[in-house]
Amino acid sequence: MSIAVKNISKSFGSQKALSNISFTIEKGEIVGFLGPNGAGKSTLMKILTTYSLADNGEAAVNSFDVQTDKKQVQKSIGYLPEHNPLYLDMYVKEYLEFNANVYKVGKDRIETVIDQTGLAPESHKKIGQLSKGYRQRVGLAAALLHDPEVLILDEPTTGLDPNQLLEIRKLIKEIGKQKTILLSTHIMKEVEAVCDRVIIINKGVVVADKKLEELRSEEEQIIEVEFDYRVEEAFLQKLPNVVHVKNIGGFVYDITFNTSVDMRPVVFDFAHDNKLKTLQLSRKNKNLESLFTELTNI
Repeated sequence: MSIAVKNISKSFGSQKALSNISFTIEKGEIVGFLGPNGAGKSTLMKILTTYSLADNGEAAVNSFDVQTDKKQVQKSIGYLPEHNPLYLDMYVKEYLEFNANVYKVGKDRIETVIDQTGLAPESHKKIGQLSKGYRQRVGLAAALLHDPEVLILDEPTTGLDPNQLLEIRKLIKEIGKQKTILLSTHIMKEVEAVCDRVIIINKGVVVADKKLEELRSEEEQIIEVEFDYRVEEAFLQKLPNVVHVKNIGGFVYDITFNTSVDMRPVVFDFAHDNKLKTLQLSRKNKNLESLFTELTNI
């Protein structure tokens, strides 16, 4: 068991941040910890990484108790906090050398994590000269230096532009082939893109814990499509297995289908046959979106 949380509670004055949280994460899982802002995600991250103490309950990482075996927990975890703390005046390699000395690991690990995180082209620069995406890579490289078995990432893509976001997601998935990852976020697409499983938290309570595979296997799906001009919704109702069609703005439509078969090729062919240009075509996981809205909009 990589992470075990049992009946963890935490309050700040009269405010209850966490209330009897319990879950386990097996080795090799990438788990999305999803919830609205203020749900208690960062509080739990801090407890798991020994930065904060729980009021009640137990938590362990690699079977080491977060309260009584802090040093062993810290050795087992690589942590990227929400606000990635970096020394902007230090060069990338200089910063990683500083962290390598803290962890007492060999200098050869520096080159390994630079290659692993794709930092090589920028490794000669000062951190302050890097883009936000590359600064996140530096944070990940530092978290990986001591070769931890568990990575805890708190909002790792906040503030990134679309290209940087895709790069970091790809990097997290690659790292996840060898590590257990708990990824805290309030962005559902983040979870869909990189995770095997989702734990949803709201007002300090776990309200759902599901495999993404289970959600994807459920029948209903939404296809978001953008055409080059406005189309009557009744016209799109001619598509097979349509449940609902909704114009969500401009020339963009959400088409809900009652089938597990990916309907994107069908929508594309339908548009082509009817001389419509498809400017954008994507599949939404309606079940995750619906589940999140239903459980957190309270």
